Amino acid sequence: MVMVTPQPGGRLDARSTFLLRPGGAESNVAASLAMLGHSAAWASAVGADPLGDLVVDTLRGHGVDVSLVRRDPRRPTAVYFKDPAPTGTSVYYYRTGSAASALSTGDLAAWAARHPRVTHLTGITPALSKPCHDLVRRLVHDRPLAPSLLSFDVNHRAALWPDGGGDELRALARASDVVFVGRDEAHTLWGTTTAESVRALLPEPPYLIVKDAEVEAVAFTPSGTYREPSCRVEVVDAVGAGDAFAAGWLSGLLDGLDEPERLRLGHRLAARVLRSPSDLAGLSPADRKGVGSHVADGRPRA
Repeated sequence: MVMVTPQPGGRLDARSTFLLRPGGAESNVAASLAMLGHSAAWASAVGADPLGDLVVDTLRGHGVDVSLVRRDPRRPTAVYFKDPAPTGTSVYYYRTGSAASALSTGDLAAWAARHPRVTHLTGITPALSKPCHDLVRRLVHDRPLAPSLLSFDVNHRAALWPDGGGDELRALARASDVVFVGRDEAHTLWGTTTAESVRALLPEPPYLIVKDAEVEAVAFTPSGTYREPSCRVEVVDAVGAGDAFAAGWLSGLLDGLDEPERLRLGHRLAARVLRSPSDLAGLSPADRKGVGSHVADGRPRA
C-alpha cells in the first residue's frame, strides 16, 4: 500500500501537507531487515500505476528484492491515510479491490523457487479476500516454501474480520513456527489476560512472542521463557512499531543472537519507529551490533 501521512504536527485536513511513503506490515518488515543488512525479498502485487511505482522504487531503494512483485494493470495500488492526534493516530484504509487483494495460490509457483530461510506473514493478508485467505492457509498449513521457518504476526484488524477472526487467526498461529501477538489483541480475540494464558492457548509454536505495549515482551521458546522490559520513549506515532519489533527479533534470529538479545533488538527498533511519524525509521547494519556477541558470519536471507 501507499501511506499518506501529514507532515509532523499536521492532521488529516485541508490545512496540512502530506508525505507519500510505502506502507503495509510485511513490506515494513522486509524493508527493516534489508536496511539492517539482511537479504530480504517482498512478494506481493501492486497496480500498474504511479503509486505502485512509488512502492516498488522505494522498497528497492531500501535494498529489498522486489522481483517477485506482480504489477496488475486492472487493479489499483491500495492507499491508507493517517490522522495523528494527541489521543492517538487514526488510520483509514482503502484497499477493497486492490492489486494485493487479488493475490492467490497461483502466485506461489514463482515464490517457491526462492528458498528463503524465513517466510513472514501477517493476519491482515488472509482477511483481504477469499483468494488471499486461501493463499495464506496454503502457505501456513501446506508449507510449499519448506524448510523455510514460518513467521506469523497476528496483527488483528477488527474491521477486516466480520466474525472477529479469532478462530482463523488462532488456527494460523498454531500452525506457525514463530508467532508475534500483542497481549491486548490476544485478549480481544481469545479472552486471554496474561502472556502465560496466551501460551496456554497456543502451545504449538516453538517460538511465541507476546508483546505487552509499554510494559514488556515475553518470549516462550524451546530453551525457556524470557522477559524484557519495553524501552521508555516519547511516542510520536505507534503505527508500524509492531512490524519494527518483528524485524528486530527476526534479525536477531538470523544472526544467531540469544533469546534476550532478540527481544532487546526488537524493542530498540520499535522505539525508533515510535519516535517517528513514519512506519519506517532510518536503520543500518550498525543497528544490529552492540546487542550481543553471538553474531553469525555471512549474510542471512529472509
